[in-house]
Amino acid sequence: MPNLAEAFQEVKANRGAPGVDGVTIKAFESNPEDNLEALQTALRNKTYEPKPVKRVYIPKADGTQRPLGIPTVGDRVVQAAARRILEPIFESKFRERSYGFRPGRSAHMALERIREDLRQGYRYVIDADLKSCFDTIPHDKLIEAVREEVVDGSVPRLLSSFLQAGVMDGGSFYLVPIRKPLRSGNKSRRRQNGAWPRSSPLSFPNE
Repeated sequence: MPNLAEAFQEVKANRGAPGVDGVTIKAFESNPEDNLEALQTALRNKTYEPKPVKRVYIPKADGTQRPLGIPTVGDRVVQAAARRILEPIFESKFRERSYGFRPGRSAHMALERIREDLRQGYRYVIDADLKSCFDTIPHDKLIEAVREEVVDGSVPRLLSSFLQAGVMDGGSFYLVPIRKPLRSGNKSRRRQNGAWPRSSPLSFPNE
């Protein structure tokens, strides 16, 4: 299970707080072989079920709070391992001028590209922000995009299980249904429970 082992090293390097189960990275590392083997077995048997994310809030510059979801350490390992598999598949499909959340790219590189454009004669820069971007991504379209590129049918099923794992917020559990695209002006179906983890966890081949 080298993929999961390497994924755990990434999770360990990123540190972070425990999720709803209270298991810290240090505790997970106290018995890594058994913990990783349990994850691998559950993935192979298709019995793996992600736990709800733990809701926390961080202050924003404007005085409001940004909701974030903290997965358990085990779920973060699965997410990291999935990213390692899926990244090469989808990287080639992203636009050349897309810099956000991509390996080997940074905000500084995006700024350098803008400087180069300005040197070449461009004079306008648009600074825009998509309101609640990660909150409003249509889950069905996300899963369909994965299904079109990944042959293994367990991949979109596992992705759906993460998207529907739910949120624990102050002792209350909120189940998050698969979102459909919103019609213009119709906000009644929009999820009110806040942000969702930004990583996209999927499946693995047998190792």
